[in-house]
Amino acid sequence: MKKIPETDAIFENVLKENKASDRDVKSLRISIDTKAKVKIGNLSRGGKSRTIEPKSADDHDTEWQAVLVPFGILNTQSNQLSIYMGQSAETTDFIVDCLTDWWQNNQSDYTELEELVIDLDGGPAIRSNRTQFIKRIIELSQRIGLKIRLIYYPPYHSKYNPIERCWAALEHYWNGAILDSVETAINWASNMTWKGINPIVNFIETTYEKGVKVLPHELKQYLPSWQRSETLPKWDITIIPL
Repeated sequence: MKKIPETDAIFENVLKENKASDRDVKSLRISIDTKAKVKIGNLSRGGKSRTIEPKSADDHDTEWQAVLVPFGILNTQSNQLSIYMGQSAETTDFIVDCLTDWWQNNQSDYTELEELVIDLDGGPAIRSNRTQFIKRIIELSQRIGLKIRLIYYPPYHSKYNPIERCWAALEHYWNGAILDSVETAINWASNMTWKGINPIVNFIETTYEKGVKVLPHELKQYLPSWQRSETLPKWDITIIPL
């Protein structure tokens, strides 16, 4: 696999920070990622369907009615998986809106929490130099009153992020199914299991604009909260809700 000079150090940092979070009763670790887009239509997807009488796909899989963007949040403490099915693009705003909704639905279970640790990769929408991501995730930290740690996996190694195993389980579960409607895709996702638990699946209808950027003069006010690691400044970020 490809490596960068910092790969080993990044992995060591991930292991160290994840263990520290898991030992701390006032810290909660989650793993996030978006799955490859899912085309909705009468399209052949290979594999074997679990239906008694498999549906037939169109002869030419060149047309689809919609495209879903699955975003997942795995609670590594409880193994509860939350899946957000968007119909727009994989943007910073889509991801942070999903994180905000997830916290609103779960905050009552973590009244003593002081820190949220997020395992993630360096995808375009959540890179540590993405200005809109910096703005939105700091605003989230301030809104919920929690310190947020961003612990990045090294480039070319996102498969080690825990959420990736959930996506593999979903692909195995609906392998061969014809996802001919949004409702069908959501039903299949809702009925899979991860560690014996059904995921919580949400459908997001909001349309998100691509390429949103924050101008330097506006970003400046957020930077005091954005504290980069001295040794791994791109891969370990601490956000303080000032």
